[in-house]
Amino acid sequence: MSKGGLYFHFPSKEDLFFAVMDRLANKLVRRAKKAAAKADSPVAAAEAALGAVVSALSKQKRLARLLVTQGYSMGNAFEKKRTEIFERFASVIRSQLDAAVEAGEIDELDTGLAARVWLGAVNEVVVHWLFSGGPSPSETAPELKRLLVASIGAPVTGPKPESGWKVVLE
Repeated sequence: MSKGGLYFHFPSKEDLFFAVMDRLANKLVRRAKKAAAKADSPVAAAEAALGAVVSALSKQKRLARLLVTQGYSMGNAFEKKRTEIFERFASVIRSQLDAAVEAGEIDELDTGLAARVWLGAVNEVVVHWLFSGGPSPSETAPELKRLLVASIGAPVTGPKPESGWKVVLE
């Protein structure tokens, strides 16, 4: 593509950057939906969707950096785009949590808030990994999933994490 053709479609670097963000986010949302569709219950589907995002971000550090922090120098425009993308992820989680409430798997709760809390936790794990050299999101995924599932009052299944942290779930 010529430089002129590129600037015809993307009048600014910001427009190009946001188009790349949208494309990558679309791929992640598709992965999350595909993972959720394979699950056998709504709570498991929410876990699977979250796991797909965590796995993808862990494998692609540049993608994680791009979606989480790379554009802060753009100011409010980046934060607005980032919020829009996070809301798309949250809607995948929220729809599964809504189904879990409807199916009686979990008690009534603000599923929109719960979905944002889940994504906020993932965001914090990713930021810690990117800038503090902490464990990768994949390494923290088992314990993170247990904590998040417990946060919505669903039964926690699977083996306990193999970290030094003691997780008490009742």
